[in-house]
Amino acid sequence: MAAKLKQRFGIQSIEVGARLLTALTTAGRPMPLRELARLAGMHPGKAHRYLVSYVRTGFIAQDRHNGQYGIGPSAIALGLAGLRSTDVVRIASELLPDLRDATDETALLALWGSGGPVVVRLEESARPVFMNIRVGSVLPVLRTATGRLFAAFLPPEETRSLIAAERRALKAQGSYGARQVAKLLGDARRRSVARVAGDLVPGVAAMAAPIFDHKGRIAAVVGTLGRIEEMDTSFSGRVALAIRRCAAEVSRRLGHAVSGG
Repeated sequence: MAAKLKQRFGIQSIEVGARLLTALTTAGRPMPLRELARLAGMHPGKAHRYLVSYVRTGFIAQDRHNGQYGIGPSAIALGLAGLRSTDVVRIASELLPDLRDATDETALLALWGSGGPVVVRLEESARPVFMNIRVGSVLPVLRTATGRLFAAFLPPEETRSLIAAERRALKAQGSYGARQVAKLLGDARRRSVARVAGDLVPGVAAMAAPIFDHKGRIAAVVGTLGRIEEMDTSFSGRVALAIRRCAAEVSRRLGHAVSGG
C-alpha cells in the first residue's frame, strides 16, 4: 500500500513543467516560445509562466537578443553530474592527465548526448588552445574527430538526423557530400582513430580514439587538441599512439576484449 501511495502522489506542477525541459532536450536546439510550447503540449501563456521560473533558477536560458529558450547552466550541471557518475567517466578521468602529459596537448573526454558529442572532461596543457570548447560544449559531428568516431561506431539511426542537419548547414561550402561523409566515417571505423585540421577552428588540429564497453559498443571518445603547426597529427605518430593506448586501457577496464594484440 505504501508503495502505491508513493507512486500516486506527487507535485503535478513539476511534472507539467518538466515537459518543457523534455521538449528542449528532444529538439536539441534553442526555440521561440510558441514552438517550445507546441512541442510541450502547452498553451504559450502557461508555458511562459513556467519558463520565467526556469530562467530564474538557471535550468532554462533565454537569449537576450532573439528571445529564444535553450538549456540553462543548472540543467547542464545536473546532466554532467549524472554523466560523471558513470564508470567510463570515472576511469577515463584518472588517465586523462597522463594523456595530456604524454602528448603535451589539451586532452578531452566526450560522451554522446541527444544533441551530439558532449565534452565532459578537459585537461588543458601548458600551451592552451584558443577555441571556444569547455566542459559542457556540444561538438559538431562531421567537423570534429570526436564526432566522426561517434558517427562511425554508433547505430546510424542515432546520428542520421544530426548529420543531415549539419550537411544542410554546410551545403553552401560545397563540402561534406554523401560520398565524402561515407569515406570519412569509413576511414575512422577502419583506423579507430580520426583527425581534423582546421575543419572546425582555423589553426586547430584534433585527434581522437573510441572507447568501447564490455559489449563492444562505443561508450566515449578520448582525444587531444593542439595548434596545427605544433601537434603531431600523423596516424602513426606519438600523439596517435598515446591516444590509442589511453582509449585501449579505458576500454580494457570497462571489460572490452581487445583483439589483435
